[in-house]
Amino acid sequence: MKDSNCMYCTENEKLHSLMIYITDLPTSKLYLFKEQTYYGRVVLAYKDHVNHLTDLTDEQASAFMKDITTVGKALMKAVHPAKVNYGMFSDTLPHLHCHIVPKQEGGHTFGGTFEMNVNPPKYLSEEEYQKIIDTIKQNL
Repeated sequence: MKDSNCMYCTENEKLHSLMIYITDLPTSKLYLFKEQTYYGRVVLAYKDHVNHLTDLTDEQASAFMKDITTVGKALMKAVHPAKVNYGMFSDTLPHLHCHIVPKQEGGHTFGGTFEMNVNPPKYLSEEEYQKIIDTIKQNL
């Protein structure tokens, strides 16, 4: 089921302005967040339009959590963070998704909650985006 007003469902310009598609996983789509203060930060969006994790059956929730775990392990291998943060927020964007955020010791907000909108933002070159995407894919 899709929602015509949802950026994840329609894969519209807003989505493409914020993220770069990496690949499909069994229950979800993986995107690289363009703002890269947290190098390797990705978003995993559930394949169907649901708002809450509790909207899923136990089997669906387990499969989604497996995708999240798969991505977390890939990021550990790809960027060697000290910690990976996981955040599921949908207060203003009602589509189940998870921010998976590698954090480096001594890096931005290490020891606290990651920032959704870092100011000033850090953007990469096209070559740098492709390099991290390739590295993540190699480790999935």
